[in-house]
Amino acid sequence: MMTEHSKWKPRFFELRRQTDGLVYRFERATDTEGRSGFKRTDGDYWIICHAKLGWIAANHGTDEVFGRPWDQLSAQSTQAPPEGIWVSRKGSKSYVYDLIYN
Repeated sequence: MMTEHSKWKPRFFELRRQTDGLVYRFERATDTEGRSGFKRTDGDYWIICHAKLGWIAANHGTDEVFGRPWDQLSAQSTQAPPEGIWVSRKGSKSYVYDLIYN
């Protein structure tokens, strides 16, 4: 069943780190191989819709997950990542973010 939200295709969103307020902005983009997702505006970091895992922060070429929604228990829209709490991993550190559409 398609909901109104599942038709919505935002162009960008922000991840705001809860500990210090650092903001990363992501914009809808397509990579050189034609794969779409959201690319961070200050580097080659992607949030993509994985066929089995839903929306994740990952490398297009691998299944390595760097971040994902924390409490997303229901099916996700394929149009855009879910708002709310996201968690990420960078080496031995973990971070908590709020994904926010402006």
